[in-house]
Amino acid sequence: MTQGIFIGLSTIDVVYDVDAFPKANAKVAAHSQDVYVGGPATNAAITFAHLGGQASLVTAVGRHPLARMVRDELQKYSIQLVDLSPGFDEVPAIASVCVDRKGNRNVVSAGALRASSSDVHAEFNAALCKGCRSVLVDGHYMQACQAWAKGARGQNVAVVLDGGSWKEGTAELLKYVQTAICSADFRPPRCSSKEAVIQLLKESGVTNVAITDGAQPIQFASGASSGTLRVPEVEVVDTMGAGDVFHGAYCYFAAIGHGFVEALAEAAEIAAESCRYNGTRAWATARLAPELAARASSMHAGA
Repeated sequence: MTQGIFIGLSTIDVVYDVDAFPKANAKVAAHSQDVYVGGPATNAAITFAHLGGQASLVTAVGRHPLARMVRDELQKYSIQLVDLSPGFDEVPAIASVCVDRKGNRNVVSAGALRASSSDVHAEFNAALCKGCRSVLVDGHYMQACQAWAKGARGQNVAVVLDGGSWKEGTAELLKYVQTAICSADFRPPRCSSKEAVIQLLKESGVTNVAITDGAQPIQFASGASSGTLRVPEVEVVDTMGAGDVFHGAYCYFAAIGHGFVEALAEAAEIAAESCRYNGTRAWATARLAPELAARASSMHAGA
C-alpha cells in the first residue's frame, strides 16, 4: 500500500451553516451545526487514506479530553498518529467556521496548539519514513516540519509543502521542499504577484510549483515548463477543506507515480468534487457509493 506522512496541524472544527455571515454586533441563527476533526495536514492525511493510501499524521494532540476526538477520527481511517506533544493537557486548537448559502466560509481559529517549543518533540523518525513515497508539511509546528522534511529528503522521499501562508521558518523549510502547492494568500516578503512567488520558490530550489486560487485556474511551473490548469466547474455547496483535500489527493496521485501536472489535474477533480458536499468527508462517502452498491449487488446475485 502506498505510504504517505503528513506533518502539521490538527484542529477541532465547529461548523455552522448560515444564510449569510454575521455582521458586527449581530447574531445569526444557524441551520445546522457539525463538529469535525480538521487542520491542513489532518484533512490531507484523511484524503490520502480515502483514496487508498496508508497515511501517518505527525501532529500535536495531547491528553485533554477533547483530544480524544482527534484520536478516534484517525483510528476510524486507520491513520497512524505520531503525537508531537503527548503530555500537553490544555484545550486543543478549535476553529469556528461559518459556511454561507454560496458555499463560502469564514474561519476563526486558534492556530497551532498552544504548546511551547520545548513541549513539542520534533525528532524525525527514520524508520517510519522508510518505504514512504510522499511527505507533506503544512508549516505548523515549524521545527517538526523542518526536521521531517530534512530527514525525508535525506532518504530521497519527495517533500510537498502546503503553502497556506508565509510563516517564520518557511525560508529554511524550503531548502528541503521538492514540490510547493501554495494558495494565492501565500506571499513571501517582497512578493506582490504569483509570478514573483513562483520565481522565489524556484530560486529556493523548489522543483515543482503550483498556486491555487479557488475556482480560478491553477498556475504551475515545473522545470522549463509552465502554464495553467482549469479547475472543474461544480455546483458549490461548501468549500471548507477543499485546499486540504487538494493537497492530500495530489500526494496520493504523485506517490503512485503520476507526473506533476497529471497529479495536479487529478487533485483538482477530487477537490472540486468535495465542494459539492457539506463538510470535509461526505465527498468520499458519495464517491464510494457506486462501488459499494455494485459490491452489494454482486453479493445478492451470488446468494
